Amino acid sequence: MRLHQLKIDFAAEQDRLLMLIAASEKVEVRMWLTRRFVKLLWPLLVKLAEEASPRIRTQPNPEARKALLNIEHEQAVSKANFAKPYDDSVRATPLGAEPLLLARIQTGHDPNGHPVVAMHPAEGQGVTLTLDPVLLHSICRLLQAAVKKSDWDMDLKLPGVEPQEAPPERSRRTIN
Repeated sequence: MRLHQLKIDFAAEQDRLLMLIAASEKVEVRMWLTRRFVKLLWPLLVKLAEEASPRIRTQPNPEARKALLNIEHEQAVSKANFAKPYDDSVRATPLGAEPLLLARIQTGHDPNGHPVVAMHPAEGQGVTLTLDPVLLHSICRLLQAAVKKSDWDMDLKLPGVEPQEAPPERSRRTIN
């Protein structure tokens, strides 16, 4: 199946993220992402993004790797179409009408070296996505936006865009 559209949004009444994956074959897969699952998934996505790029992977300087990751993230996201609304037309739901509660993640690479993420419920069938740079970074951006809407006290950041820590203020002592 070919991915057609992807949507991730916060569902307050469930306190979960709902991920909808529409395939070009008029098929949709619905999945719940819990806070715990997102905390496990995010570092894996960041690692895949770093490993997917030969420029980042071969850079010996950690600060340069972070800067390159930020540049590649912005380039990939600029190629995605976030303006087009998700097509809510009726689709077949081969894994069930109710969203799967994701519990397991596995990452790796396909035979061509592309990053792969497999997301599954505790038991049963899940989804395996082969990610190109645009899709990988788009998922990161969608996750960031959805988590921002939640009250999870999480801030998903890529290493290259984290703000520098402010230097600690010196304490003053006043003697009277």
